[in-house]
Amino acid sequence: MSILAPIRLLHTTASRRMSSTPTRDITIIGGGIIGCSAAYFLTRHPSFSPETHRITLLEASSSNAGGRTADSITDPATLADPTTASKKNPAHEGIAGGASGKAGGLLALWAFPSNIVPLSFRLHDELAKEHGGDKRWGYRRCYASQVECRARLPPGFEGAKKAGGAGPVSSGAEPGSKGLHKDHKKDSKALRKLGVPEDLDWLDTEESLGGYQGMGNPENTAQVHPELFTRSMAQLAEDRGVKIVTGARATSINKTTDGKGVESVTYVRDGKEEMLPTTNCVLAAGPWTRRLLPEIPVTASRAHSVVIKTPRPVSAYALFTEIRLPTGFPTPTAADSKGAPAAHRPLRGPQMVEPEIYARPDGTAYACGPTDTAAELPLTTAEVEVDAARCEDILHQVGGVSDELGKDGQVLAKQACYLPQGGPWIGEVPGTKGLVVAAGHTCWGIQNAPATGKLVSEIILDGKAKSAKLGGCDPSLAL
Repeated sequence: MSILAPIRLLHTTASRRMSSTPTRDITIIGGGIIGCSAAYFLTRHPSFSPETHRITLLEASSSNAGGRTADSITDPATLADPTTASKKNPAHEGIAGGASGKAGGLLALWAFPSNIVPLSFRLHDELAKEHGGDKRWGYRRCYASQVECRARLPPGFEGAKKAGGAGPVSSGAEPGSKGLHKDHKKDSKALRKLGVPEDLDWLDTEESLGGYQGMGNPENTAQVHPELFTRSMAQLAEDRGVKIVTGARATSINKTTDGKGVESVTYVRDGKEEMLPTTNCVLAAGPWTRRLLPEIPVTASRAHSVVIKTPRPVSAYALFTEIRLPTGFPTPTAADSKGAPAAHRPLRGPQMVEPEIYARPDGTAYACGPTDTAAELPLTTAEVEVDAARCEDILHQVGGVSDELGKDGQVLAKQACYLPQGGPWIGEVPGTKGLVVAAGHTCWGIQNAPATGKLVSEIILDGKAKSAKLGGCDPSLAL
């Protein structure tokens, strides 16, 4: 575990403040969806002026290869319409390198926290209309449903149910794993075997599907491709004057000599330490936030996911599953297992798992599994390691309920990222004028990024949040 770097007291020349027209040197730490959304909305604020507001976004990584296996697709824009999709800027390599590039991208009015969700859901819609988000980052309205299924045994394991495999993993029912959005799921008793939509024809309705419950519809549910959205926000912000520096890992936020305000940000790039004069700092480092501000209660957990190219476009559903794995099915990797040596031994008893599946408009489906505690948070997103066994778990499970996601699909990506937990926290840090935190957004970070960006812009340029109440997101409640 890396040593946490506290905010330091540091005196630097402040002559830039002596001008008759005060300038703002705004530094954003973090090139994920929160930091890029903050950069975008700062440049759209009515008070923004490129002459008096100098905005720099620092991203620690200079590569998007971390958290993906070597055989994974590297640019999701190649799957969409090449004439309208968000083209990758080589200078932005590292932007959206973490969860912002490897999340599912679900948006919902029924998400949480309720004080910022309606604003953010509306802003997503407005951004898509203004910038062609349907083509540029895969924005569309969709359905969300909860399904209860029974998995079919994958090839090579059909005989394990009778033979018992290479040896018992355990006896009786196995403990299950929970999905990322588990707080929104209903009790399995509430699922109904009636009313399954006809266009949900890419699940095995004959052998696997046992229960169905609608959760969201196009009036209150939508989706984006998070990496393409984040890249677009970064490019649109840069077009308005934001300076984006990748491979720049912030190591400290430095205070004025009286300890009451922000003076500068120190970062390391290409092995050289540099200092950036800063009047306002936005700490949007996701699960890395506590490396710079230890008192903010943001934790990290790793999650794996896969992207599958389906043989045909599948209907627009986000599925929260409960899949019963039968005896003989490959054993899912334990949450704390690092080597997963028994991951693919057959189960000796049934087990429930809850992978989530999101059909995307680019001809793919995204599926993610539970979080794990087997690997500590690395230095940057570039060092995130993928446990291939956990990705195979997901592929076995979703392939057990859908041929489109299994034997007829093509695996495009196996990936992992760290989710920030504990918040979201949005607002100025008490006792340090000019320091704003925007972190800890949990599994709803993609949904709540636009509202966070807009609120951050208001806190910095208006002196307070105006578009929504901070409520329980106010960091003063935790400090």
